[in-house]
Amino acid sequence: MSIEESLKGIPNLCSPYDGVWSAGQPSNAQLQTAALAGIATIINLRPDAEMEACGIDERALVESLGMKYVVIPVSGPGSLQPDTARALDAALSESGTPVLVHCGSGNRVGALFALRAAWLQGVAPAQAVALGRAAGMTALEPAIRGILGA
Repeated sequence: MSIEESLKGIPNLCSPYDGVWSAGQPSNAQLQTAALAGIATIINLRPDAEMEACGIDERALVESLGMKYVVIPVSGPGSLQPDTARALDAALSESGTPVLVHCGSGNRVGALFALRAAWLQGVAPAQAVALGRAAGMTALEPAIRGILGA
């Protein structure tokens, strides 16, 4: 069974790059399946307060399963800054693949992928927005278009 087939039940699962999946919040069981499927790293864009509210000690679970765990808190449009895009870029570079990047719904993941593409990879704004949509961006698209002038 492929990694993508193993991850199938995770909300809003997308694969914007080879070996990179973006999604909404996985359940504990889905994180266990991700580990068994070979995911090496989980990158969580949800701030601590959101994780506390949903009652998941994701760091403890992910690390107990042998995966690397990275948190890059993105609380909304105000958190979508060059430093945040650089943090994602560094986490992806240091993690290798396969990796799963998630927030609550996938919207922030897609938005941050769009900004990373435009600011750090030289992708044209319209193409960066399209990449963001392919990675799960929905409601943040107008904000990203405004930030990028797309």
